[in-house]
Amino acid sequence: MDCVLEQDAILKLAKPFLETSSHRVIAAGGVVRIANSCRIEDGHLVKVNLPKKFLPRVQTLEYIRAFLLSRMAWTRLNGLLLISGAFGAFDRDIVIKCGGYNPNTVGEDMELVVRMRRYMEELDEPYRVSFIPDPLCWTEAPSTYRVLGRQRNRWTRGTIETLRTHKKMFFNPKYGLMGMLSYPYWLFFEFLAPIIEFFGTIGLIVYCFTYSVNWQAIIIMVGVICIGILYSIFAILMEVITYNQYKQHKDILRLVVVAILEPFIFHPFVTWSAIRGNIDLLRKRNTWGEMTRTGFTTEKKVSITLGNEK
Repeated sequence: MDCVLEQDAILKLAKPFLETSSHRVIAAGGVVRIANSCRIEDGHLVKVNLPKKFLPRVQTLEYIRAFLLSRMAWTRLNGLLLISGAFGAFDRDIVIKCGGYNPNTVGEDMELVVRMRRYMEELDEPYRVSFIPDPLCWTEAPSTYRVLGRQRNRWTRGTIETLRTHKKMFFNPKYGLMGMLSYPYWLFFEFLAPIIEFFGTIGLIVYCFTYSVNWQAIIIMVGVICIGILYSIFAILMEVITYNQYKQHKDILRLVVVAILEPFIFHPFVTWSAIRGNIDLLRKRNTWGEMTRTGFTTEKKVSITLGNEK
């Protein structure tokens, strides 16, 4: 078990399906939080703690930023393309009509949402993909670089497979906001950005060693890093203002420190994992990989292998 649900999670997730009358809700998801170092008893979250280890702690910040800011914004636009595989609800009728989960992709959660949205757009029927801002699910994050790398490798391959499968929507006005904004965003910022960033960094390093320092490029890079840090700090502020799961002042300070360190330690590794995901996809490696979990109630590690390499 690597996920724990809040007691009223299913009730909250069912609410959008019951309340909406002007348009059909085809899928709904909620905020996923990191459970590492939290106290879990009998399958219930008893106490929220900030993770003690750096990797789960930086993923805590990453999830706060992604769920409280990014997904909330996309939901307001009705442009959300992803319901987290950790916990989500789907309109059974639409899922069946779309053909259910696609077994030929490692990113089945995103691919299903995109396919359901595409189906509704082609029918020209009003619909929404809803998002509940409440923390509904607590999941165990990878605590080692090896497992984290496998996870991000898989996420990259799943994103590329979904974009490739539904490439017809790219800047296609027939698919409305999804075709004109959501799909291009995922293509440029989720797929291409790590590749551009990787080769751009390599190029900058080469220039520095050949004494051809491009100070303008360095200043731009430093500016981008500073903007990223400020964005993370803003996400922490929003967490404090809204749900305030981490109530101790020292925990907030630790998150701010993580926000400063993330661009130099965590982000380069995630970028490299995305590059490896691209390489593995070209090599036709379609595997989930071995996900080792520590568990909530025991220190004994359990090794779980999901999927087979093809």
